Amino acid sequence: MKYVPDATADRQFEPDLTVDREQVDGLLSELDEYAVEQALRIKEEREDEDVEVTALAVGPADAEAAVRKALQMGADKAVLVCDDVIAGSDAVATSLVLAKAVKKANGGVVPDLVMCGMASTDGGMGVVPAMLAERLGLPQITLASAVETDGDQVRVNRDGDVATETAGGTMPLVLSVTDQSGEARYPSFKGIMAAKKKPFRTLDLAELGLEAGQVGLSGAWTTVEAADASPARTAGEIVKDEDGTGAKALADFLASKKFI
Repeated sequence: MKYVPDATADRQFEPDLTVDREQVDGLLSELDEYAVEQALRIKEEREDEDVEVTALAVGPADAEAAVRKALQMGADKAVLVCDDVIAGSDAVATSLVLAKAVKKANGGVVPDLVMCGMASTDGGMGVVPAMLAERLGLPQITLASAVETDGDQVRVNRDGDVATETAGGTMPLVLSVTDQSGEARYPSFKGIMAAKKKPFRTLDLAELGLEAGQVGLSGAWTTVEAADASPARTAGEIVKDEDGTGAKALADFLASKKFI
């Protein structure tokens, strides 16, 4: 999961062109809530099995509140990787930290299923699940809009522009889900109270066996060269039909914008 700035707030960049996370409230990425929901549904469907859901995030100390929301929703335990030198990491470095943390949180071995959201609401790249799968040496199924499991088999729907395809895989694997996979539940009062007693662990970079040069802004493989504020909205164009030419004027306008 990812701790992100509130998308409804006035988000800004730091002088080094990283996202300013100090002057705006942060929260659990909405797209990652769907991943938590699907993990919990799988656990509920396998109530006769020993299934454990671990919520994992990389972020600053403030991210603890966001990670705890997953515990309130029903996750069994949580792990937060928190280290100042991680700040500024790109997707490549983030996937490295996550891969190490996934194994660390599961006793040094790869779990049966690693569930991710389709993208973060701040960076919006959508590549971390694929990078994570590569680093863990696992197959991947991405952008699932519906998920079914049977034993070690996973079957999903992937919605395209003109059709829906079905894909399947065998655990262990990495799976990312879209915001169409199922509405995320709200934490109940009972869940909020129970979350206070659930295991919560914080890890730093050294505990993962990583060095500062492998992460952070200085170790990033990608660079943001410039950032400009969005232009102010301009007045729209009104098409009138006083003389019966409105339909043609509207069609001409849409054609000029290549909408038709």
